[in-house]
Amino acid sequence: MAAASAVSALALTSCGPDRSDDGDSGDREARYKRVIEDPHPRPADVIEAAGAPAGVVRADDGSLLLTYEAGNVEDDEGPAASAWRIVGPDGRTVAEHAEHADAEAVPATFKGVPGGFVRVRPGEGAEGAYALDVRGKRHKVAITETPLRTRPGDILLAELEPTLVYRPATRTVAPPADVPDDAVRLAVDERGTTWSLEQSLTEDPDRVVRQRGGRTLGSTAVPKPYAGGILTARGGTAALSLVRGEDVRGVSVTTDGGGHWQTVLGGGIPWTDLEHGPESLVLELLADGRLLVGEEGGRYWLADDRTNSAFHALKTPATFTSFTVAGTTLYGIADATTATYELVADEGLWISRDGGREWRRYEQPGPRHQRPSGQLAESEK
Repeated sequence: MAAASAVSALALTSCGPDRSDDGDSGDREARYKRVIEDPHPRPADVIEAAGAPAGVVRADDGSLLLTYEAGNVEDDEGPAASAWRIVGPDGRTVAEHAEHADAEAVPATFKGVPGGFVRVRPGEGAEGAYALDVRGKRHKVAITETPLRTRPGDILLAELEPTLVYRPATRTVAPPADVPDDAVRLAVDERGTTWSLEQSLTEDPDRVVRQRGGRTLGSTAVPKPYAGGILTARGGTAALSLVRGEDVRGVSVTTDGGGHWQTVLGGGIPWTDLEHGPESLVLELLADGRLLVGEEGGRYWLADDRTNSAFHALKTPATFTSFTVAGTTLYGIADATTATYELVADEGLWISRDGGREWRRYEQPGPRHQRPSGQLAESEK
């Protein structure tokens, strides 16, 4: 895929200074309150108030879309603000948008797709979904209740309740066809294969089922005594976390499209030391087939190679509250776990393009459409 080789040239600094004392706290609190109470906030003001992005996704040309959320610090109810900013492959801000919000509302999320990004609000189906191209121009998407048989290029937008896929060629959002009624997890790879975890209600094991074009390609039982957890798939490789009781104990991995699976209960990961439970587990596949395992707010491990049998711990410059992968680039976000007027130590987006050996922090660009002084595009380095 193009996203595997495209690289965003962002304004980056290596392990910059602590930003937790960013100006007078009273002034910052006043500015923050003005932003969330403004019925028409400016993107730059929302971004300054939020500090770290809430999320980051990448399009196939290397453009990034960063989302920002400024919630109500003192109450779960009341005003809030959100914003998004698109940064091109050369590091320039090309588009941004902000809007007033409600602190109780579920924030919208974006997915990187060929040619841009798709917006969807979790739990609300396709209502409110739209596409943005890499210039920030908004496009309607065709929304249909008729299930689509997944094919190469289809992208999973929402995993369950509701389950939605996006077809870039027609900008169509629809539920996928033939998803088992008892599926509790779903993944769609770039080959158009739908991988679903069927949860057993008897003593029989859970099963991973593979489907494509309306045909069932096969199914594999989850090894006893484990239940299936998070499921991810890409390029013929798929991984499923293995859960026993309230704890993650390992992963089951296939590297040949589901033909053979291996159970990894060690591999250099101290599974019994994971602290945050199955729902906080991060399970991501890089474009080269390597698996990344970790916990939100905890530690992370990356496979040594695409066999995914041995892992090494990643050294991160901060405690990441969220972590994602695009191509072979790693994106970690350090932020407070609840809304706060102040910035926490090392807050922001951190990026590694070499498997976690070196991390650099993304700095907000200078004036719109201009590269910060001294910044080189990746092609110029």
